[in-house]
Amino acid sequence: MTAQPTLIVSVQRALHLLDAVGSSERAMTAKALARTTGEKLPTTYHLLRTLVHEGYLSRRDGGYVLGERVSSLSARLHPPSLRERARPALAGLHDTLRAASYLVLYRDGELGLVDVVDSPAAPRVDLWVDLTASGHATALGKAVLSALDEDGRRDYLARHELADLTPYTLTDRRALLRGLTGRRHDTGGEEPLVVDQQEYSLGIACVATPLRVVRGDGDVAVGAVAISVAARRLDGVRRSASDLTRAAERLALELAL
Repeated sequence: MTAQPTLIVSVQRALHLLDAVGSSERAMTAKALARTTGEKLPTTYHLLRTLVHEGYLSRRDGGYVLGERVSSLSARLHPPSLRERARPALAGLHDTLRAASYLVLYRDGELGLVDVVDSPAAPRVDLWVDLTASGHATALGKAVLSALDEDGRRDYLARHELADLTPYTLTDRRALLRGLTGRRHDTGGEEPLVVDQQEYSLGIACVATPLRVVRGDGDVAVGAVAISVAARRLDGVRRSASDLTRAAERLALELAL
């Protein structure tokens, strides 16, 4: 005969209460929980008091809801994606500058769009040419290229045609490389911003800053964060470089994870 497991009844009762609270869309009272689980009310109160003390339940709106300990366990089992972690920084950038905001990563030799935050008042650019074929004409692409080493830049440019997307698109490889390696402030430091002034889409300007993060395992993550605005607003958003670099710093921390 198979031996039956030894069960601790009080633990079972506590777990049944957690199940009942988690299944409800609103806070449940002790009386409602006692009815749902079939437990006596005094026993239910004792168990609820312990679960609240340990952080598995919380008191709210005259009843009980799941506590922070349950949320913490769930987050460990289902960690948020990079897109979910990046969204607050992009949303803050969008709200501050009233501009659509973007995050791209360089993976397997290609530009990949991670997320865009926009709104009716600040719509995203119509990506009529995929980023994998238009990196040379976008601030995002040029920012990523500027973060690569010389071999990485030359490898990318050797594999991609520099298509002429607008009258302003730079299609000369040598000129593009000079621009990527020569971004300097008047003070002599490296310019934090890369600009696309109607090179990808007429009437639209984009401003980006590169991300380059060395992770704990030695892997290097390269990407860029950017905003897009009507071309007439370019000078104004360039003066807000600090907002873009702060967002990039927050996103770099997420990439480091």
